[in-house]
Amino acid sequence: MNFSHFCNTRNRFSRRSVVFTVASMGLALRLPAMEPKAARIRGNDRGKSLITLWLSGGPSQLETWDPHPGTSIGGPTRDISTAIGGVRIAEHFPLVAGLLDRFSIIRSLVSKEGDHERGTHLLKTGYRPDPTLMHPSLGAIVAHGIPSESLEIPSFITLGSDNFPSTGGYLGAALDPYRVFVPGLSGQNLVANVDAIRQQRRLDALDRMTHSFEQGRMESVRRTLHSHTLKEALTLMSSEQLGAFSTAEEPSAVREAYGDNPFGRGCLVARRLVETGVRSIEVSLSGFDTHANNFDGHASQAAILDPALATLVGELEQRDLLNSTVLLVIGEFGRTPSINPLAGRDHWPHGFSCLVAGSGFVRGKVIGSTDPEGIQKMPVDPVNVADLAATVLDRLGIDFSHEVTTPVGRPMKLSEGFPVKSLCFDS
Repeated sequence: MNFSHFCNTRNRFSRRSVVFTVASMGLALRLPAMEPKAARIRGNDRGKSLITLWLSGGPSQLETWDPHPGTSIGGPTRDISTAIGGVRIAEHFPLVAGLLDRFSIIRSLVSKEGDHERGTHLLKTGYRPDPTLMHPSLGAIVAHGIPSESLEIPSFITLGSDNFPSTGGYLGAALDPYRVFVPGLSGQNLVANVDAIRQQRRLDALDRMTHSFEQGRMESVRRTLHSHTLKEALTLMSSEQLGAFSTAEEPSAVREAYGDNPFGRGCLVARRLVETGVRSIEVSLSGFDTHANNFDGHASQAAILDPALATLVGELEQRDLLNSTVLLVIGEFGRTPSINPLAGRDHWPHGFSCLVAGSGFVRGKVIGSTDPEGIQKMPVDPVNVADLAATVLDRLGIDFSHEVTTPVGRPMKLSEGFPVKSLCFDS
């Protein structure tokens, strides 16, 4: 796997900005109403993919995957039994509870970052922020590390709004994600407002301007990725695979099962993108920064997350996609065991939870535990974020220890962690 050729540019001219520019000239993208060309890729016939459900704001472990009802820190949240014998989760997730044996739970993640932006950087990249370079997100590493030659749409896609979006980092702007802010809708300012003849005239004019600008400026042109991003945008415009972004063809029962909201539609689109061959997808759900009214806040977000997550993992399994897809459900940190005067919980990076499932992960495993009285800050069997990142890359068949030379000549490993062996079924 050769990452080095992506490290020769420091340009931040993103794919999304080029597509927007092309669209604004009337060269807009038209989403076809047909089945994506590369859909229905199943089982061993497809490369692996990563789906991250990003719970923005820092979900409380006590109101999700590690409740402690009846204790001084538990609050009003009750727990329910699950498909894993003896394992209980928060009452707000009855659908996930019935499928929890498809997952493993890490209840002992530890981090040194309790700020939203810094915590997001760490969880998405596996590295703490460094002012001297920008680390690539796991999604960007996966998008390049697992090629998909038949793919005509971007290989790294984010769905929904995210205050601190993923990037290609020092691997280059070509690996920045294609961002879709309103998942599941066709169009989204992508329908051409001119006829085909006029559109071609505009393309010809753009080609002449580009050729004129390139004279004597080839190094500048190379740094801007102009040719690369324009070619990618034009390929995207004509691809039948764009149909993967629309949920209109899905049966109404399927759409209803995921939930008629942006996150539910995002999870459905994520499944469609995996079928099409996309390597990395992030779906964001905000609303977990519950410094006040924590319990009602988590109940309302769980009503969105529970059906979408349960339906997604169920469909991935039914369609023979789960064994080739890593599914990660996580946020930037957890919430404090203590309850503040506003009935809220504050930032807590010292022992929080996530769910993992899919390719190469054991099922039905619970890693670590937290103190039900909130006295001991350090959890039992702590798992560092860097080790989680290394585990995800390893399960996807990517050499997590691979060393890259950054644009400034600095050697960097894709991950500084090591796989958590108890999560890996072949260890």
